[in-house]
Amino acid sequence: MPHMNIVKFHVNPDNIDNFLDAFKNATLNQGQISAKLVQIAENKFCSIGLWESQSAMDEAMDDMISFLDTIRHMLITISEELGVTDPASGPVLIEHN
Repeated sequence: MPHMNIVKFHVNPDNIDNFLDAFKNATLNQGQISAKLVQIAENKFCSIGLWESQSAMDEAMDDMISFLDTIRHMLITISEELGVTDPASGPVLIEHN
């Protein structure tokens, strides 16, 4: 069953161009069908990944954390509890194309 992950980021305004460049230069992980970056406010973004399955996403977790480590210095802490990301994931239940 396809799976999606959604991650919200608050980006330091001085680092938005570098943040966008990092996402432009990123490649899909094995088992990842697509990746999108959506701007939801002036310095707030959501990345949306579509995966073949939850296990494919889980297997790519180390690579996703490694990517996060390359942009972490560009991000603003969302909250003490969340840190610099607000992640969510789950199975795709309905899809319209």
